[in-house]
Amino acid sequence: MVHARWAVACLLSVVLFVGGVGIAGAADNAVKAPPPPQAVSQAGPEYRMGPEDVIKVSVWENKDLTLDLVVRPDGKISMPLIQDVVAEGRTAVELATTIHDRLLTFIKEPQVSVIVLQVNAPKYFVIGNVAKPGTYSLRSETSVLQALALAGGFTQFASTRNIKLIRNSGGKQDSRRINYNDMIDEAGEGNYILKSGDTIVVP
Repeated sequence: MVHARWAVACLLSVVLFVGGVGIAGAADNAVKAPPPPQAVSQAGPEYRMGPEDVIKVSVWENKDLTLDLVVRPDGKISMPLIQDVVAEGRTAVELATTIHDRLLTFIKEPQVSVIVLQVNAPKYFVIGNVAKPGTYSLRSETSVLQALALAGGFTQFASTRNIKLIRNSGGKQDSRRINYNDMIDEAGEGNYILKSGDTIVVP
């Protein structure tokens, strides 16, 4: 009887061991799920692309659709299968979604990622005591007041009478003092139209 029980116990041990190996092996050989869609911008998630910006579009497990692209002067990029896609004015998230939707005609659930590699579009800078200091794209005619509004307005510590507009002109740095109160009166003094590379400083 003892020998019989021992034999049964050994047999069960072997079965459990082999079963465990089989499960582990199945787990190792399981097909890995594709990564979730990604949309990344080194200029920040709210950055909207423009002409001459360099981007990387990747489609998971598809080398032919993984490309480094330059946004053309007409604001578009070109990709196999889907041809021209508008990139100008879109964030990386929005562009990734558009490419995904266009590829659905050809590929089942494509996993698309977009990365902004270089920001080459015209831009200006707002620094100091504003709610959202940073780099902003200069997509159309923009005044100092409009730029300040896009930057979220002033913080409670801002010195609104001593704003500066710094502009590089002919290799020299030109600094202009601006009083916010003068900008918002009828004359609008100091509400300059921005140029690429301008920096607004709110002390």
